[in-house]
Amino acid sequence: MTALTDDTTSTPTSRVASGVGLALLSAVSFGLSGPLAKSLIETGWSAGSAVLVRVLVAAGVLLVPALLALRGRWTVLRRHGATIAAYGLVAVAGCQLAYFQAVARMEVGPALLIEFMSPVAVIGWLWLRHGQRPGRLTVTGALAAIAGLVLVIDLLSGAAVDVVGVLWALGAMTGAAVYWIVSAGDDGDLPGVVLAAGGLLVGGLALLVAGLVGVLHLDVSASDVVLADTSLPWWFAVGALGVVTAALSYVLGIAAVRRLGSRLASFVGLSEALAGVVLAWLLLGEQPRAVQVAGGALVLAGVVLVRLGEPRPVAPPVATPVD
Repeated sequence: MTALTDDTTSTPTSRVASGVGLALLSAVSFGLSGPLAKSLIETGWSAGSAVLVRVLVAAGVLLVPALLALRGRWTVLRRHGATIAAYGLVAVAGCQLAYFQAVARMEVGPALLIEFMSPVAVIGWLWLRHGQRPGRLTVTGALAAIAGLVLVIDLLSGAAVDVVGVLWALGAMTGAAVYWIVSAGDDGDLPGVVLAAGGLLVGGLALLVAGLVGVLHLDVSASDVVLADTSLPWWFAVGALGVVTAALSYVLGIAAVRRLGSRLASFVGLSEALAGVVLAWLLLGEQPRAVQVAGGALVLAGVVLVRLGEPRPVAPPVATPVD
């Protein structure tokens, strides 16, 4: 397996800017998955069916681009097989299944908050495994972002929490942390689209086997879904769930993490919670309150502090001309 993280300390400003942009696009795409999955679940789909079609559709979309990126270099798959398997089983299938199961049992807000504690897990991993001890600004940013999420999710209103749902959400948090860490591993040999396609294919096949043997409930419905007070065919939600919130999101997310490193990218990824709130407002009629807007500002402030807390690049020494 390749190294699971590669937080670069000499990332050019332009690369950071493009990485942040890609991470934000990925976060918005991921944020759409909650409302789409919820619309399907409310018509009779099981959480397992929703995540299965999402993953398999995305794998099908990315299969051809992945094959083109490989250009027949099948040894790449052999060298990175363990990384792709971990990514597919834990970061893709495990994370998404756990999140959809949590949403099916508890309110979306608490489930999102628990899952998005994953940046703290990333910091702990980098500290324990790679000796990258977080600085004061990073810790301050982490606390600010978490406090902002509490406000964005509006837990202060006293939302009820289901114990089983919490356990599923913790599983989603673990999967999300693995997503950031594995995505950061880049030795220039494994194309991001190959990692995404391979992971989605492995995850989808694992979910399919689980469904066929009865471990995973696979219930579906042909009823229309309702988004933004508009009735839409079920296949529209399924297509958007697979193409936009999975295929596009994972490719953009991997590209972003490889530019930013797992620590910073995981905090920028917190904007998915903000996107989820806004999209839930637009598509499901859940209007955000003033406290959630304030929380969003706090999350953004936390991301800025984490960036400021990143190790500064060291300028190479300037050669002195010799007469």
